[in-house]
Amino acid sequence: MSSDSDRECPLDGDPHQQEMVPSKKSAVLVDGVVLNGPTTDAKAGEKFVEEACRLIMEEVVLKATDVSEKVCEWRPPEQLKQLLDLDMRNTGEPHHRLLELCRDVIRYSVKTNHPRFFNQLYAGLDYYSLVARFMTEALNPSVYTYEVSPVFLLVEEAVLKKMIEFIGWKEGDGIFNPGGSVSNMYAMNLARYKYCPDIKEKGLSGLPRLILFTSAECHYSMKKAASFLGIGTENVCFVETDGRGKMIPEELEKQIWQARKEGAAPFLVCATSGTTVLGAFDPLDEIADICERHGLWLHVDASWGGSALMSRKHRKLLRGIHRADSVAWNPHKMLMAGIQCCALLVKDKSDLLKKCYSAKASYLFQQDKFYDVSYDTGDKSIQCSRRPDAFKFWMTWKALGTLGLEERVNRALALSRYLVEEIKKREGFKLLLEPEYANICFWYIPPSLREMEEGPEFWEKLNVCKHVHHFKSFLATKQAGVKQRGRRRACVRQLEAPHGHW
Repeated sequence: MSSDSDRECPLDGDPHQQEMVPSKKSAVLVDGVVLNGPTTDAKAGEKFVEEACRLIMEEVVLKATDVSEKVCEWRPPEQLKQLLDLDMRNTGEPHHRLLELCRDVIRYSVKTNHPRFFNQLYAGLDYYSLVARFMTEALNPSVYTYEVSPVFLLVEEAVLKKMIEFIGWKEGDGIFNPGGSVSNMYAMNLARYKYCPDIKEKGLSGLPRLILFTSAECHYSMKKAASFLGIGTENVCFVETDGRGKMIPEELEKQIWQARKEGAAPFLVCATSGTTVLGAFDPLDEIADICERHGLWLHVDASWGGSALMSRKHRKLLRGIHRADSVAWNPHKMLMAGIQCCALLVKDKSDLLKKCYSAKASYLFQQDKFYDVSYDTGDKSIQCSRRPDAFKFWMTWKALGTLGLEERVNRALALSRYLVEEIKKREGFKLLLEPEYANICFWYIPPSLREMEEGPEFWEKLNVCKHVHHFKSFLATKQAGVKQRGRRRACVRQLEAPHGHW
């Protein structure tokens, strides 16, 4: 890093930071501002981009599979603040210092592409998705009207159509969102709008007490969405699950009848396909039967488990998903499309998304354009500016084909089976249950407790020890490795991508 005294020098005469000022004769002045200058030195900017890209290639991409590299060069927050020189100053930094900073950012960041990066739901590098991200960052598009983003709107349409096909719907609608949590919120709001369309204009004041139902093992975003939308977390009913973490349909129906008895208005059931901890898949057919009997919207949070639809062998996990009214599915997890890449799919084809979210901004969504304005999808979204996230998934899908994506799913689940067998062989490891998906839940029993009889005292001591291990690895050898993370509850092992390394 540069010394503090060096940092205070504003430009150090660096030619890349010098501004090109027009001559006095050609200058256009308004309020003392030169309108045709100063401008950035384009040549210097191009050179900086070239050098920065080379740095990214050398330090991130080429080292992505190097086991000898560190996953993260950890530093405490206060120390890292000093190392990174985070202050913004009145004058710009010279390019050689910016490149030093870029190198430091890479050095002290977590390398999610590293073979030994362990995380709950994502890891690894997909080269095609990465190139797609480079392209979209360079082009800097916003996906709301066809005229400003023609290619990316057509790409999103194509990807959504194909995802809808894998769900099993003949037709449908959808939109890419910044995260599965947002997709779940969209679905909750859409279900409420379908139940009482007047809410868009009249608000909450005239509504009955709306109530929704979801699994006790659901993602926490359901509570967040209920809070954000004014439904209230107390009106989220958590339905009991069985020993594998699946919603019990009989308990769901009991709660629906009880809510009606209390004068509440049920409007939504959220099932989960691939719960965060146990990797459980709720029984969708039975839940769909209940929703049909009671006239409730069925949303399936398949953010994690949706990718199993790509596999002919494993799509049976989501049997009945075609009966859902909406589905959240995140290709950035098991399919490695690159964060963020999250879709909300909707069975309705009557423009329900647009009716629910449209604000009809006349300066954007004119109806007399020189092309089919149905391609202007911005009114389906809460956002205005929106990133072309579908492009990352499209590029990967084009490169690998459906069979290649299927292989990613099959490999991930085969690796999880391998890890289960390794756990069974090892002393001190206790498998909680046979996995249904890529989540493997187990306890590590320290030597001091291995001869102790299981009981309240045993479990208390095990909790205090916090010897729960959170595994996230991709098995390519016969060695089983572990990464420790203290956690009170049964640990999850989620293998979502075929990384090929421990």
